[in-house]
Amino acid sequence: MSVTAQPRVTGIGPSGRYYPIHDFRDDFLVYDEGARAYIPYVTEQHTDETALSAYIDLESNRHYSLLISTRRDGYLFINAALKRKLRANEWQVLNIDSLFRVYRQPEIFLTIYGAPGLTDKQLYIGYPKSASQKQVVLSDDNLSIRPRPRTLYDNFLSLGLVFLLATHAFLFTFYQRAFQRYYSLGDLLSLRAQEESFLINRPLSSTNLLFTLNLSFVIAYLIVFVQSRNLDVFDSRALLLGNQQFGWLAGEYFLVSGLVFASLISKYFLLEVIGGLYKLQDIIYVHYFKVLQSSLLFFTTCAFVLTIVAYNVHMITLEPNMLLLPLVGFYIARLMLLYFAIRSLEPIKNLYLFSYLCIVELIPLIIGLRFAL
Repeated sequence: MSVTAQPRVTGIGPSGRYYPIHDFRDDFLVYDEGARAYIPYVTEQHTDETALSAYIDLESNRHYSLLISTRRDGYLFINAALKRKLRANEWQVLNIDSLFRVYRQPEIFLTIYGAPGLTDKQLYIGYPKSASQKQVVLSDDNLSIRPRPRTLYDNFLSLGLVFLLATHAFLFTFYQRAFQRYYSLGDLLSLRAQEESFLINRPLSSTNLLFTLNLSFVIAYLIVFVQSRNLDVFDSRALLLGNQQFGWLAGEYFLVSGLVFASLISKYFLLEVIGGLYKLQDIIYVHYFKVLQSSLLFFTTCAFVLTIVAYNVHMITLEPNMLLLPLVGFYIARLMLLYFAIRSLEPIKNLYLFSYLCIVELIPLIIGLRFAL
């Protein structure tokens, strides 16, 4: 538990309407060029510093507000991004619950840029007064006790990784032949597909459905991972934005897994319909198998690599291009693989085949990217 002494004040913020929960006066940091790191603000040394920073614990201060004021005009940065201009002698009140929903991080890095020195800047965590409450005066001997920060996403991602390892171990133990076939890069790149294989000619068999479900778990895990790094996968922002409790997050994970699973099964029925219209029934099973096989290899590798990076690189920051470029590259490579695989099985005109692949591969990709990232 962290213990913070509060100054003797009756109210802060606009018209003194907030109770002070924490004053950041002693928590400010400045960037030291020599050390190439942020160090505590020392009045005797840093009176000329114009940019003061502080870590704001969002997760432990839910339902409170962040109050910011400067005596002269300044600027507010959050996680090194400019957010707004600060007007002189005007209080800025930011709802911490809203900040937590937006950034989905237990902690943010806030910087106030303005006139030199500490006296120009005020930064508090406060709680709004109620008309029915009696005035509370906080003195130096009143202590505010706050729980230690909890890393909700880190805990969930760790347990999710264990869950994925368990599902892969289950499939390897009880469906070893199918596992080796699905996770074989050589088999994926082979253009001589074994059409008589039970994995290919029975796409909705229990074995294939289990591997499809496992692929759904992997993709959902990646989505939660990306969301935890403050990147929105869903354009609607309706998913993975709630009360930030572990049970809720687990429920959202399985909901996303179900949506991905339904999308993969819908992919098969789309191939059946379009393949029937193009009279390409003979290549539908191979096409769907290649889709599942390539997706399992790619997304499982992504989950493996991102997990290693996340647990070995502190405070990794993801950019949209870091995700979009590999994803688009994968789909383009898969499109080329499907083109050559289908050509090796069925003598078909290039224009005819390209039209078929555009409908079943490119159009779903474009629609998906429209609502992603």
